[in-house]
Amino acid sequence: MKVMLILVDGMRPDAMVQMEKAQAMLQRSAYTLQAQTVMPSVTLPCHMSLFHSVDPARHGVTTNTYMPQVRPIAGLCESLAAAGRTCAFYYNWEQLRDLSRPGSLCKSYFASLHANGLEQANNLVAEAALSMLKTDPVDFSFVYLGWVDEAGHDHGWMSPEYMRALEESWKHIERLTEAAPEDCVVIVTADHGGHDRTHGTELPEDMTTPIICMGGPFEAGTQLENASIKDIAPTIAKLLGSQRPREWEGKELF
Repeated sequence: MKVMLILVDGMRPDAMVQMEKAQAMLQRSAYTLQAQTVMPSVTLPCHMSLFHSVDPARHGVTTNTYMPQVRPIAGLCESLAAAGRTCAFYYNWEQLRDLSRPGSLCKSYFASLHANGLEQANNLVAEAALSMLKTDPVDFSFVYLGWVDEAGHDHGWMSPEYMRALEESWKHIERLTEAAPEDCVVIVTADHGGHDRTHGTELPEDMTTPIICMGGPFEAGTQLENASIKDIAPTIAKLLGSQRPREWEGKELF
């Protein structure tokens, strides 16, 4: 079995379900539109909690500046590498380089959002991930698409520009899903939502995210109950047969 985690930064569930193709994916998946992220609902703290299955108060990253852990917890990539699984990152926001420790990735591709332009950076990440799926798929691949969050900050969440960025990002999700091997579980999620031109608060618009799981043990049409962003790492670890660190707080979603 293989797992591909696709994360669209700043994707609100109520925006996502406005797209017919997203609704069609939900019908083929187990999912929730009410998953909760962590406070502060900011990109790097949320990603650290996703990959380490603890709150920011435990991993210590509370802003978009990485801080080394005082009491280190093994993250998802370290746990998978220890079990002999291969991991790859494809991303366009540089701060995510600190989600994995040196030696835990076999492949990494970065295309800067601002150096390449927002839309082109998304395109480059998707193309690199597609190439991997077609030529040398790894056990766990993380694909991060950052354009939607940037559109929210520049133009406002739910604005026409935000929705266009989301629609174009979803086209990449469809292509990646179609190219995935038959034994691949695809998980689509977001780190946080947003309101006006910001996020980081406890407002439902900021804290609520989707989690969509397709393939493997996930039965189409099943609702995932009481889900959290902290549940994603334990779920992937279980799918790929690696042990979860004792400090992890999340639960498996199946």
